[in-house]
Amino acid sequence: MTYVVTDACIRCKYMDCVEVCPVDCFYEGDNMLVINPSECIDCGVCEPECPAEAILPDTESGLEKWMELNTTFSASWPNITRKRDAPDDADEHKGEDGKFEKYFSPEPGQGD
Repeated sequence: MTYVVTDACIRCKYMDCVEVCPVDCFYEGDNMLVINPSECIDCGVCEPECPAEAILPDTESGLEKWMELNTTFSASWPNITRKRDAPDDADEHKGEDGKFEKYFSPEPGQGD
């Protein structure tokens, strides 16, 4: 088992999860984070830390798309190990539907 980040993270990018991850398996895109499933140790400490409820265990059904996205982009986006402030408009996008289609960016973030 591993954990994956879903579209609930897009434009929210709170980063509370990054701070608690014991193995630094988060990678930063322009407007969301992903988890490298090969590095994740399935400890689950990140899941309850996410205010957007964007992190889910891969054992939940329907997450194949997100597993693929996390795998793909964790290979090319920079590693992030330190929490930074969320975007100023993060709360406005929390819980918004259809964020992947509206806002997803394949561009990398700044990382550490």
